[in-house]
Amino acid sequence: MPYFDTASSAPLHPVARQALQASLDEGWADPARLYREGRRARMLLDAAREAAAEAVGCRPDELVFTSSGTRAVHTAVAGALAGRRRVGGHLVVSAVEHSSVLHAAATHEAAGGTLTEVQVDRGGSVAPEAYAAALRADTALACLQSANHEVGTEQPVAAVAEACRAAGVPLLVDAAQSLAWGPVEGDWSLLAASAHKWGGPAGVGLLAVRKGVRFAPQDPADERESGRAAGFENIPAVVAAAASLRAVRAEAAAEAGRLRELVDRIRERVPALVPDVEVVGDPVRRLPHLVTFSCLYVDGETLLHELDRAGFSVSSGSSCTSSTLVPSHVLRAMGVLSEGNVRVSLPLGTTGEEVDRFLEVLPGAVAGVRERLGAPTGPAPSVRTEDSLVVDALGRRCPVPVIELAKVIGDVPVGGTVSVLSDDEAARLDIPAWCEMTGQEYVGEQPADRGSAYVVRRRS
Repeated sequence: MPYFDTASSAPLHPVARQALQASLDEGWADPARLYREGRRARMLLDAAREAAAEAVGCRPDELVFTSSGTRAVHTAVAGALAGRRRVGGHLVVSAVEHSSVLHAAATHEAAGGTLTEVQVDRGGSVAPEAYAAALRADTALACLQSANHEVGTEQPVAAVAEACRAAGVPLLVDAAQSLAWGPVEGDWSLLAASAHKWGGPAGVGLLAVRKGVRFAPQDPADERESGRAAGFENIPAVVAAAASLRAVRAEAAAEAGRLRELVDRIRERVPALVPDVEVVGDPVRRLPHLVTFSCLYVDGETLLHELDRAGFSVSSGSSCTSSTLVPSHVLRAMGVLSEGNVRVSLPLGTTGEEVDRFLEVLPGAVAGVRERLGAPTGPAPSVRTEDSLVVDALGRRCPVPVIELAKVIGDVPVGGTVSVLSDDEAARLDIPAWCEMTGQEYVGEQPADRGSAYVVRRRS
């Protein structure tokens, strides 16, 4: 069964498994002790730190191991903000950061700090000049991911780091998605990553803090990991994480080229095989193994179940896979379709045969979901003469409001309007995206007794 969701978590790399098993016998003792078992454990920990630091591109004494990537991010944000408290309480992030960064930002804001979110273009990328413009005299910290976790777009970290350096602001980079493929370019100040993203064991994160960065840990004092990650180190897991990072880096160049060709195959063939599909993310500046697309008139969760039954494990940023029914903040920030979203992230060793089989299965899976939802199969006849039409989709969730809109758009004359009444948060994103894809005009959102009225003008 092909597993196509390494952006969530990569399978344990064989090198990680070997290192984990080997270090269980040698790395169980307290590395802070001076007897021989402790010295052996310390040697393993120091060797792992050196290997990880080499991969990150920092000094070993600048890097600590944490209990997760999320913990690394939270520690970095809190420590950097506290260390620069005298400068001010302003934090800058991009609108498409991982939730771990946004949650830390929300906590900072709730405590009285200020926050600026830098918006992205339709490909998911920030503009360096827009990011530079967000920096202020009281900016204590800036955050920018190296590559997006949902759509794979690589961010201009080096250019943003240069702007931050000129403004005297430290830059924290969430490198969880990109570190397996190479070091992060640019003069960043702090970096966080997570081992399970590159085939290491879960429960190991990395936090690098460059020398000279003002940093004040906010957890209770602890003598381990420079006071930045409390508790007894999980040395076998740390050793496995460092070993697997070195191993995937050795394979990265060859695998990146091969996987990029497979992803290009998906990007090119999906729109040809499945009607009404939008491939999202930057087509050039992107991770080599990840592709995301959204299908009109499809319930994302149902589509994922269909693909799972066909033997393919993929994920989604669709609002329909969330218990809150709130659209993906990444897709919302990009202004692209959120319904029927599928993220494919290929593991090392994926074959062309597996990708071709996925492309064979996908059209039937999408068609089956659309048929069950009553999606339109062609243009509706223009039989009405009214200049406007109202569609009541209140209480109905994605993708039903868009399906109902598509069914009736042909019932009004060219220049006429359709108003869709909806209380589904996803409609605010998906109806404008539908207009962009189908060539109709999105007039805007208007208040209604319940929910909102989304007005669309027929162009053709």
